Amino acid sequence: MSQLKVLRAADYPRMPWKNGGGSTEEITRDAGTGLEGFGWRLSIADIAESGGFSSFAGYERVISVLQGDGMTLNVDGQATRPLHPLDPFAFSGESHVYCTLLGGPIRDFNLIYAPQRYRARLQWMGGQQQFFSEAGTVLVFSAAPGLAIKIGESAVDLGLYDCLQLSGNIGLVDISTRGQCCVIELAAH
Repeated sequence: MSQLKVLRAADYPRMPWKNGGGSTEEITRDAGTGLEGFGWRLSIADIAESGGFSSFAGYERVISVLQGDGMTLNVDGQATRPLHPLDPFAFSGESHVYCTLLGGPIRDFNLIYAPQRYRARLQWMGGQQQFFSEAGTVLVFSAAPGLAIKIGESAVDLGLYDCLQLSGNIGLVDISTRGQCCVIELAAH
């Protein structure tokens, strides 16, 4: 049976980075504790200065800038395009990654998932959208205040950085959004 849960930004636990270089607010995850045992994890990180990223061997990562001027990444010796707000970039969790800030501090949004356990799709959306999903887990993250969501017959309003989590979905679900958001669909293999 599917379960719908509203996750409020004010309640996200803060935890240190794996490499000790900063901290993350964890939005949600499928399992495990700390930095171990999860199949997927969604979080927000505050990056105050340029530096290295933690390694997550066996995982894929998708990162997007939420606030600030942006960054470039050097991934295994290759420079990325400049990453500006709401512009996702995917890379291997085991890559050697160095971040260079384009201005001052930034806040970013991260999906980390185990590709041998999950298929993942991440999309940024604005305005009014309607789509259908049969993914087992659907996450809708609010990138602006006042996001209106309708999933099936349930209507929810989210504040800035709140997240709606649908778990245990077993059929085709109708989802409508009005506002700036990120939709993540996770399907177990």
